[in-house]
Amino acid sequence: MQQDHLLSALIGDIYDAALDPARWRDVLASVARYIGGSSASLFSKTAGRPPGLLVYEYGIEPPYRRLYLDQYIKLDPAPSAGHYTRTGAATTRRIFSEVGQPIAAVDLISPAGFFETRFYREWAHPQGLVDFVSAVLDNSVASAAMFGVFRHKRDGLTDDGARQRMRLIVPHIRRALLVSRLIATRTFEAETLAVAFDGLSSGVIVVDINADVIYANLAGHELLRAGDMLRINGGRLAAADMDSDQILREVIAAVADPTSPQSINDRTLPLVAHDGSHSVAHVLPLTTRLGAGVCSPTGVVLIVHRVALEKPASEAIAKLYRLTPSELRVLLSLVEIGGVPDVAKVLGISEATVRTHVARLFAKTGAARQADLVKIVAGFSSPLVG
Repeated sequence: MQQDHLLSALIGDIYDAALDPARWRDVLASVARYIGGSSASLFSKTAGRPPGLLVYEYGIEPPYRRLYLDQYIKLDPAPSAGHYTRTGAATTRRIFSEVGQPIAAVDLISPAGFFETRFYREWAHPQGLVDFVSAVLDNSVASAAMFGVFRHKRDGLTDDGARQRMRLIVPHIRRALLVSRLIATRTFEAETLAVAFDGLSSGVIVVDINADVIYANLAGHELLRAGDMLRINGGRLAAADMDSDQILREVIAAVADPTSPQSINDRTLPLVAHDGSHSVAHVLPLTTRLGAGVCSPTGVVLIVHRVALEKPASEAIAKLYRLTPSELRVLLSLVEIGGVPDVAKVLGISEATVRTHVARLFAKTGAARQADLVKIVAGFSSPLVG
C-alpha cells in the first residue's frame, strides 16, 4: 500500500512537471530514488550523430554532465567486451528498441566487459556509477527521446525490481513530455502570432460570443484606448456609433446561434472617429473544429483599418514595373497630391516633364487613366506599422 501511494504521488508530480517544466529536476530526483539510482536524465539522441541533447537532469555534476554530452555519449558499449566504438552501435540499439522497454548497460555488454571500457574507467567509475537503465519515450527514423537512471555501486546492477518500476513510471513520463511539447508548441505559435499581429497597422480585436475581448494587438489596444470608434462598455466590446453597434451585436448573435435567420454575409462596420476620419471593421466569425465536420462557434475577430491610402511598398512597385526613380516619384506624387499642375509645382519640374513621365507610367503599367495608377498604388499599400 505504501508503494502504491508513493507511485500515485510520483505520477501526480510527473504531470505537474508537464505544466511547470521548472519542476522536472525535483521530479527526476524522486524518480531516481523510486527506481533505485543516484541520478536521472531526459535527453534526445540521434543515431550516429553525437553529441546528444540534454533536456532535463538530476544528480550528475556539471563537469561530468558536459563531458558526457561532448565526448562520452559517443563511446557506446560495443557488442564485444573491452572496447567502445564511435559508430554509436549500442546507442543505436537503444534508439530502435521498443518504446517504454527498459534496457540496461548490462543488456548490451557483460559487466566484466563494461568495467574494462574507457567509458567506465574515465567517466562512470570516478562517480561510482556501475550501470545505466534507460527507455525510449518517442522515436523517429534515426532519433529518440529517452529517459534513463544511472545506478550507483551502492544500488548494484539493474535488477528485475528496477526494471519493473521503470515499466510503471515510463508511460507517464512519456505522456507528460508529449503534453509539455504540445503546450510549448501552442505557446510558441501564440507568441509568434502575437508578434506578427503587433506589426500590423490594422487593429485586430478578438471577442467571444458574449462580446468579451479576449485578445487585441497593439493597434487594437490603441483603438480601444481612444474609445471614439470602439470601446469597452460593461466589460464588452461596443461600437461608439449606435448603428454600427447594432450591426456588431447582430453579427455576434448570428455567430453564437447557427440557427439564427440573421444573415452575416455583410460583415463590415463603418466607424467614424471624433476627428472625422473614417475606418472600416471587417468582422469574421471564429469557430472551433470538433471533428467529423462539426464546428462550434467561439466568437468573432474584427480587423479595423483606416479608409485611407496607407504607405505603399514603393520598392516593390518600382521593381515590378521597372520604374526609374523619377517615374516612381511622379507616380507617388500623383496619388498623394493630385493633378499634373500641382505635381509639377511640388516637384519643381515642368508640366511637360510630368506628362512625359505619366505617359511612360501608362505604357509600363498598362494603365489608361490616372485613376488606374491610383488603384495600382493602393494595391501595394503596406499593412505593416511604418
